[in-house]
This record gives sequence, C-alpha cells and structure tokens, in this order.
Amino acid sequence: MFYDYHVHTAFSDDSDYPMEDVVRDAIGLGIEELAFTDHVDYGVKDEWDSPAIRLNHDGELAVNVAYPAYFARIAELREEYADRIRLRAGLEFGVQTHTIGSYEQLFAAWPLDFVLLSIHQVRDIEFWYDGNEFMEGRSQAAYNGEYYQELYDVVRSYKHYSVLAHLDHVKRYDPAGPYPFEKSRDIIAAILEQVIADGKGIELNTSGFRYGMAGPMPCREILELHYDLGGRILTVGSDSHMPRHLGSRIREAQDVLNAIGYEGVYAFDRMEPHFVPFD
Repeated sequence: MFYDYHVHTAFSDDSDYPMEDVVRDAIGLGIEELAFTDHVDYGVKDEWDSPAIRLNHDGELAVNVAYPAYFARIAELREEYADRIRLRAGLEFGVQTHTIGSYEQLFAAWPLDFVLLSIHQVRDIEFWYDGNEFMEGRSQAAYNGEYYQELYDVVRSYKHYSVLAHLDHVKRYDPAGPYPFEKSRDIIAAILEQVIADGKGIELNTSGFRYGMAGPMPCREILELHYDLGGRILTVGSDSHMPRHLGSRIREAQDVLNAIGYEGVYAFDRMEPHFVPFD
C-alpha cells in the first residue's frame, strides 16, 4: 500500500503546486490514496474573501483556503480520476485554544474526510521563521513547555479532527537544538492518552527526514510511546508542498512503524478511520 495523507497544493498560501498536477504526479508515483490537507490558521491568517489580507513574515499573503473552490475542485478531480486514485478531502487545522470556535464552525460547514490538527503558533505567535519572538530570549524548557501545554489544552477541548500532525513540530525550529525527549515525556504521554481515549490518532510525518533531523516527526520515542499506550490509529504523510516531496520517504516510514510493532496505517472516509495493513 502507498498512501500519502499530508499533501499541500496551490490552495495553501505556502505552495504553488496545482492540485491537478499533484493528482497526476501521485498516479505516476504509484500512490493509491491521497488526502489533500491545505492550511487553515485562524488568528494569524485572513479568510480567502477578506477585503484586506495581511502579509506573513516572508512578505507573502497570509490567507486561508478558498473553501468553495477547494472542495469543488476536489470533487471534480475525484470524479475524473476515480479509476486511478482515491482522493480525500482534508484540511490542516492550525488550532489554538482561543480559535477553537472558528474551527467548530468550519468543520460543520464543509464535507471533510480527514482533518490534521497542528500547532503552528501559540498566542498568535508563529515559531516557524528565523529569529521568531516565540523562542527569542526564552529558555528551551519554557518554549517547549508552552508548545506542548497548548497542544494538550487543545486536544482536551477540541474533538473534530482525525490525527495530530507532526506532534513534536516545535523541534524543527528550535535554535538550541534537540530538546531531550525525557524532559517532555510526561506531557506528551498525557497528550497521547487523551488522543487515544478520544479515538483519534497521530501521523508520522516524513518531512523530518528531508529537513536533516534524526528521523521523522514525531520522533521514534513518541511513536513507541503511542504504541505502548495502546495507540494504533496512525497515518503517514509527506507534508509535500512541491513535486519532489510528494510521497517522499513513505516506504521508509512504513519500515520504521513495522519495526515498532504497527501492522498497518489508517485511511479516512468522511472522518471514519479504516485500517489498512502493510503489504
């Protein structure tokens, strides 16, 4: 099986990869099922139909998905390529505790198969760009602690999602280098226990390999902890924003999961998880 459940297109403000090109490329790679998961980040981005759209820290438009066009295009491509690939309508929700109400409304408004829950910012402060104020002048323990506390608070309150995306995402931008897993283990375990109790899952995000990390996101210790706590719902995604990343390292990720004890991954249809065993 070859599924990619974290894929961005030109409907995301950080990609210019046309959606139909994604589909054609995925078919060429042998991907059997693909979930589109373009970005929505309330609090730091404006809606697609806002009369005045902000710029992000790179000087680009900071805008959420144009929902009517997005879901219409997925429906068109799903019909056109139905005999060659399965397409799922998803979004990546960059949730914060104070934006939960907006995501409740969004979830109710559109026909979603799959939702990634991410923490891309805390207190409307993004940590993904160089020299950011979320980390600047603070101890490594302080900003890692706040990141995981925000994620824990979100999963205790918000339930309309499928899996947690790149659970230890903060490590990608940590100027102090790798933060020891053991220092965050207790709160990560609490997050995973809540996720498992709610019937949700996590993802293995293969972008960690291409960003020069020691492995995927989350790290192997978190994947093992998830498994040891009884978690089995898990998806694999490339987090692609451009052609060369589509489907990247997914076969390798499956080997990592298999070595831990996972016997397969999960796919989603109208928010319902379905087990898919490894080949």
